[in-house]
Amino acid sequence: MFENLTEKLQRTFKNLRGQGKLTDEHLDVALGEIREALLEGDVNVGVADDLLANIRKQALGSEVMLQLSPDQQVVKAVRDELVSMLGKHAKPLFASRPPSVWMIVGLQGSGKTTTTGKLAKWLVQHGHRPLVVSTDVYRPAAREQLAQVAKAVGTALWPGAGTDKPLEIVKGAIREAKLSASDVILVDTAGRLHIDDDLMNELALLKKELQPSEILFIADAMIGQDAVRSAGEFHKRLGLTGVILTKLDGDARGGAALSIGKVTGAPVKFVGLGEKYDALEGFYPERIVSRVLGMGDIMSLIERAEQTVDRKAAADLERKLRKEGFTLEDFRDQLKQIRKMGPLEQLVDMLPKMGPLQNLPKDAKVDEGKLKQVEAIINSMTNQERQDHNIIDGKRRKRIAKGSGTTVQDVNQVLKQYLQMRTMMKQYGAMAARAKLKGLGKLAGLS
Repeated sequence: MFENLTEKLQRTFKNLRGQGKLTDEHLDVALGEIREALLEGDVNVGVADDLLANIRKQALGSEVMLQLSPDQQVVKAVRDELVSMLGKHAKPLFASRPPSVWMIVGLQGSGKTTTTGKLAKWLVQHGHRPLVVSTDVYRPAAREQLAQVAKAVGTALWPGAGTDKPLEIVKGAIREAKLSASDVILVDTAGRLHIDDDLMNELALLKKELQPSEILFIADAMIGQDAVRSAGEFHKRLGLTGVILTKLDGDARGGAALSIGKVTGAPVKFVGLGEKYDALEGFYPERIVSRVLGMGDIMSLIERAEQTVDRKAAADLERKLRKEGFTLEDFRDQLKQIRKMGPLEQLVDMLPKMGPLQNLPKDAKVDEGKLKQVEAIINSMTNQERQDHNIIDGKRRKRIAKGSGTTVQDVNQVLKQYLQMRTMMKQYGAMAARAKLKGLGKLAGLS
C-alpha cells in the first residue's frame, strides 16, 4: 500500500546522510521532496501542508540538532508528526449494559456487508457474542447476502422477517440479543450510490432511537480522497465514532489512511487487509507510520504469528531441535505455519526496508507457488525418506520428481534448502541450550 511513498521518503532521508549539519537549505529541499511524495501518495493537501510546517518546526529545534545527524533529525520529526497526526490507537466502544449497538454505515459498494462479517469474526476472537442484522430493505437480496456472510463466519443472524421497516427490524434484533445473551449487535445499514437526504434521515432516526455505542463508516481506500470527503459528510450529519478502511492490501496509495482521521475528526479504528473474514486488524498509528518510513511492523507480525502458530507443534519442534532431529517433515510443517500467517506479500511488507532488505527491487514479488511446490515434493516422499534424507539417492529423486510433477533439479533444490535450514535450526538449538544452562548455573550459584 505505501510502497511508493516509502521509497520516496527513503530516498529523501538518504540524500541527507553525510551532511554535517541540518541547514535551512537542506531542510527546504527535503520538505519539498516529502511534500511531493505525500501528494503523490494521495494525502490531503491541507493535511500535507500542516504536517510539513510541524516537521520544519521540530527538525530545527536546537535540542534535536545537538543529538542527531541531519537525516536522523528529519526522520524523527516526520515520524513524530505522522504519529501525532494519526492520533492514538482508538479502542472500540461498548455500552455499560449489553447489548452494545454498532451501526455500520457508508456508501453502496464500499464493503459494508463483508466488513460486518469481519467485525463479527473479530468480536468472537476477542471474547464477544455478536448478532448481525441488515436494515437494507431497498437493495434486492441485501439481507440474504448478510445471511450468507453470517453463515460463513459462524455468527448469529436476526433475519428481521415480516417487516421492511429498519427501526422495527433492529428493535427485534435487540430483543433477540437479550434472549440469546449476545452482547454486540452489528447493524448493516442501507447505502446509496451517493449521499442523499433520505439516507441520512434514516440513519439519523436509527441513531436517535438506538443510541449506538459505535457508528463506523466504511471507507474504500482504493478511491482515496473521495473516501475522505464522503466520511467527512457522514461525520457532519451523524457524528461518526470511527472509520474502517478497507482494501489496504490493494494498490491504494495510502493517502486516505494518513489523512482521513485528520480531515473528518473521526479516528480510524480498523483496517481491512484482504478478502478473508479474518483479514481485519485494529488500527495502530505507530505501526502504520513505521511501515510508511520503511521501519517495518514487527509487532503486527508477532501478533499474527501468535494467532496462527500451533503451540503444541512449536513445543515438539523445540524438543526435536534439542535432539538435532529436524526432519524434512518438520521442514514442510514450518512452511505450512508460515503460509497460515497470510499472504507472503503482506508478511514481507511488515519487515523493515533496511539492512539486508533495503536493496530488494521495488517490484520484487514473493512466489507462493514455490512454497506449494516444496510441499508437493516432500509429500511425494515416503515416510522413511522424510525422516532420513540420507537415503534419498538418484533413483529416489527421480521418483519423487515424477510424483510431484517437478524435475530432479527442483528436488535437489528443496533438499539443499532443507539442509541449510537444518543447519540454522541446529545452531539455534545449541544457543537455546547454552542460554538455558547458563540460567540454571546462575540459579545454582555456579556463575
